[in-house]
Amino acid sequence: MPTLRVNLGPRSYEIAIASDCLAQIGEFAAERTRGRAVLLVTDVNAKPHAEQVAVSLSEAGFRVATVVRPSGEAQKSLAALSDLLDALVDLPADRRSLVVAVGGGVIGDLAGFAAAAYARGIPFLQVPTTLLAMVDSSVGGKVGVNHPRAKNMIGAFHQPIGVFIDVATLRTLPEREFRSGLAEVVKYGVILDPDFFAMLERDYEKILNRDAETIQHIVLRSCELKARIVEQDEREETDIRAKLNYGHTFAHAFETAGDYGYWLHGEAVSAGMICASRLAERRGLIGSDVTERQLRLLRAFSLPIAPEAWPIDDLVKTMRKDKKAVGGQMRFILPTRIGEVALFDDVPESDVRAVLVSV
Repeated sequence: MPTLRVNLGPRSYEIAIASDCLAQIGEFAAERTRGRAVLLVTDVNAKPHAEQVAVSLSEAGFRVATVVRPSGEAQKSLAALSDLLDALVDLPADRRSLVVAVGGGVIGDLAGFAAAAYARGIPFLQVPTTLLAMVDSSVGGKVGVNHPRAKNMIGAFHQPIGVFIDVATLRTLPEREFRSGLAEVVKYGVILDPDFFAMLERDYEKILNRDAETIQHIVLRSCELKARIVEQDEREETDIRAKLNYGHTFAHAFETAGDYGYWLHGEAVSAGMICASRLAERRGLIGSDVTERQLRLLRAFSLPIAPEAWPIDDLVKTMRKDKKAVGGQMRFILPTRIGEVALFDDVPESDVRAVLVSV
């Protein structure tokens, strides 16, 4: 099975990427942990995949208890976290027990935070079943839940012991969820790899048709790009990892304005990237051609390119609370060309408001 290693010293782990391979996950897990008690966390949408995972884990000698949560961003809450901690106590779990997350980014973030909090940290295995989770949230160790007034404000860094990606699970992924994940794929091209961006422009029809070889390639390349960033700045202590948040300052405000349910995360990121690119134009960092290329690609993927008519005062207030903000001063990741972005902490609020009005 093809693997990609994330090199983080004692916290290093492998990302396995293949197709029709869920039957092998028990062996994958057994090689990476000494414990044999598992809390498997999934949601109603990913339950069929979780059932296959549970069988494989049981055949490998694990004792598996399964928790099935409702779907949706609302599950990233302290109440849901408390439920998982109760389930770990009931297992009962110890420091060798394993939490396995089967599903999208919401389940991965929630289950990972439970693993980080229980007994001050127990092993955690990611099994992403959505495109967005495969290319982004399952890699890098960020776990957590939302505060009612701020996205991802409560959480931790807790690296998994491994990430197991079966791209065949995407066959059953609803179209809207699939397209949402493509926003994060586009992001990697904008921030790090112009050749990858050009490939997405060239092969967008193959991607939309879910051509197996093309999908496996974009998942692998996205994971490679994110892994290299995480290796340089695991805990976002410099500006390096912050680059991964391109479009996210706007996006998190849009998600908050929509009460975490109006848009999927990738849809908000898509509109957020265009807002960030327009902001870069306004500051003279790029020409309009850079934004236009992003617009064409995101439109081809049927993704939003502008926010809804949410009150601008509310959006700006939320952005001041963004994790990258310092002392209420907004900081933005802005493109300087396709394949390169930088962090700016001197963006006037008037420019932000002007972009929100114009898009």
